Amino acid sequence: MKHLFTLFLFFVAMAGLQAKHIIGGVLSYECLGDGNYRFTMKMYRDCAGGGAQFDNGAPFSIYKGDSQTPIATILRPVSQVIPINPEDNPCLQIPPGVCVEEGIYIFEYQFADWPSDESYTISYQRCCRNEGVTNIVNPDDIGATFTIELTPFAQAVCNNSPVYNDFPPIVICANEPLNYDHSAFDPDGDQLIYEFCAPFIGGGKAGLGGGNQFGCDGITPNPACPPPYEEVEFVNPPFSPLNPMGGSPTVSIDPVTGMLTGTPNLQGQFTVGVCIKEFRNGQLLSIVRRDFQFTVTECEPLVDASMGGLNVQPMSNGYRVTSCGGTDIQILNTSQDMNHIEEVVWRFKLPDTTLNASSWDLNMTFPGPGIYEGALLLNPGNIGCSDSTKVHLEIYPEIHPDFDYAYDTCVAGPVSFTNKSFIDEGGQIASFSWDFDDGTVDTANYHATHIYNEPGDHLVSLTIRDQNDCQLTKAETVSYNPVPALILVRPNDTVSCVPSEVFFNNLSTPIDDSYDIHWDFGDGETSGEISPVHTYRTAGIFDIRLEITSPIGCYTDTLFPALIEIQPPPVAGFYYAPEVLDNFNPDVAFFDASEYSVHWDWYIDGNLVAQKPDFEYSFQDTGRHEIMLVVTHPQYCQDTLVQVLDVVPKTTYFLPNAFSPNEDSVNDYFKGVGHMVGATDFHLVIFDRWSNVIFEADSLEEAWNGQVRNSGRQVPAGVYPYVVSWQDPRGERKELRGFVTLIR
Repeated sequence: MKHLFTLFLFFVAMAGLQAKHIIGGVLSYECLGDGNYRFTMKMYRDCAGGGAQFDNGAPFSIYKGDSQTPIATILRPVSQVIPINPEDNPCLQIPPGVCVEEGIYIFEYQFADWPSDESYTISYQRCCRNEGVTNIVNPDDIGATFTIELTPFAQAVCNNSPVYNDFPPIVICANEPLNYDHSAFDPDGDQLIYEFCAPFIGGGKAGLGGGNQFGCDGITPNPACPPPYEEVEFVNPPFSPLNPMGGSPTVSIDPVTGMLTGTPNLQGQFTVGVCIKEFRNGQLLSIVRRDFQFTVTECEPLVDASMGGLNVQPMSNGYRVTSCGGTDIQILNTSQDMNHIEEVVWRFKLPDTTLNASSWDLNMTFPGPGIYEGALLLNPGNIGCSDSTKVHLEIYPEIHPDFDYAYDTCVAGPVSFTNKSFIDEGGQIASFSWDFDDGTVDTANYHATHIYNEPGDHLVSLTIRDQNDCQLTKAETVSYNPVPALILVRPNDTVSCVPSEVFFNNLSTPIDDSYDIHWDFGDGETSGEISPVHTYRTAGIFDIRLEITSPIGCYTDTLFPALIEIQPPPVAGFYYAPEVLDNFNPDVAFFDASEYSVHWDWYIDGNLVAQKPDFEYSFQDTGRHEIMLVVTHPQYCQDTLVQVLDVVPKTTYFLPNAFSPNEDSVNDYFKGVGHMVGATDFHLVIFDRWSNVIFEADSLEEAWNGQVRNSGRQVPAGVYPYVVSWQDPRGERKELRGFVTLIR
């Protein structure tokens, strides 16, 4: 594809404000007769880099023969300064900061010795070249010599030198073909030969920081130094006077036409010399040397033909567009940049005609299936602002997916699908795929059979694919609402006992909430749920009936006789003996009195103690104890009975009826004994005959020694009354009254 480009240029900033600026130049002459000549120099400068202006008193020196002293030096102001614009092309975008100017110097000179048998050399020298020049050595330290030789032969015939026709291009795009006409016009019709040649060095940097600026190594030699002139030194490899820019193919100049061609592939600034050798009758008349700086840089296309859309794929040489049966072709034009595209042409060649369209996007109807070659043309005929790309269009025969189906609408069963698909023009079906809208896909059976487990509307689709990888799908809704062919019910329990909660799992298919469901559980209760839960509260054997009606009115029912058996529930019961227990009598026997039981679990205070009908147990602690019996029915129904058994915590206390406190270590104290665990608030009082308290104790461990309050006088022998009281573990107050005989 051929592109137009945005040019990204770089011009190196000038290091010296009055030096670096020279881009190129050329000298030519006209013979006015009788030794009078008009000389014209066109000099080119970079006016964006801050370099020196054109000299307003440019010194042109004229040398005769080999003389090192000029016969004249003529100071001439610049006659005209012309801005050099890029080629007049609406698609050529030059960034800001690019500036090239042409300065024209014209002067006339009358030669006294004319025609002479010696040559005259006319020269102008100036420093310096841009430091960014790529192909010559030390470009920022040297300038240029613009010179032309007026040979004896040219004088003798009053010759006019050739003049270049066009200004060289400001910028050249890297990796893009170069075609520039570097030819010249000769007013005398002489033969012109074109070739690359080395530009001449002139001037130097003297005068910028010291030295003579007017000497041969100064920035403005005055007078210009005499010939011969030194050629610039090329960076070799890869450059040379005959290969100043490289390229692939190498940039070259046609010796006859002056056409400059090639593809530059190196970016940078290049100094190039082009010489025109002028011959008349085989004899050399003159050499016109043009010195110019070319800038080669990366370019970006502004006009780029491209396209997109459905089934549009890029190829190495264009785009491939496929259409699966449709002859109305639509292609999106994605070309850039629309601001620079003035004309769009779509063109397709048919055997007997050509189809054209000028719309931005393509909307074109083709005769039928086949392969069509075409192109998208942007700005056709505009050499500098056009692009194109090829279109390879393949239209395949149309696919016609189609199918029928059939099934029993009232009784559930398989749905039969008949594939009626075909492809135009005898096309072959490469593959197919059934999608039954229930998660099932069939790619094996051309004519398919499918069983639905769920009723309702199913969007069934059939996809047909041909050998070109084209595919088309047909979809159709299948309304499937039959009643089940067989009613299936699975209760979670069929034999149980009252109360029994039974889950009836309805396994019939196809059914859903749109169906009318009626259950009869045989005990007078009904339900409309698909899979209900029912609680039986009476014993018996029950028939189950299920009726199903589809949304379209189809009906079916089934009776399941004696499906559910509900047995009487177990009844837990027990008794024990003896019925009264205490800490002196803790042993007890438990006896089962349950009904419909086959297993027993006995718990005392939450601990499992026995698993048989009857058992014996001895309590280790007094108090109230929870006795729980859990009985299990043959159908694993259970019943529980809880009773509380009280083991009474009893207390006993006994006192002797006599004692002898005579200190013989035998029966010297009056003290009681007994079982008093858990007793509190103990109190013992002994009285004399006059009801005076002679002893009192609050502890079971205290004893009476026969003295008043155990520390006074000894009481006489006799009979003394006493009262003992305490509070038993259940909080009941106990009291004993009696007499004790004191013997001395």
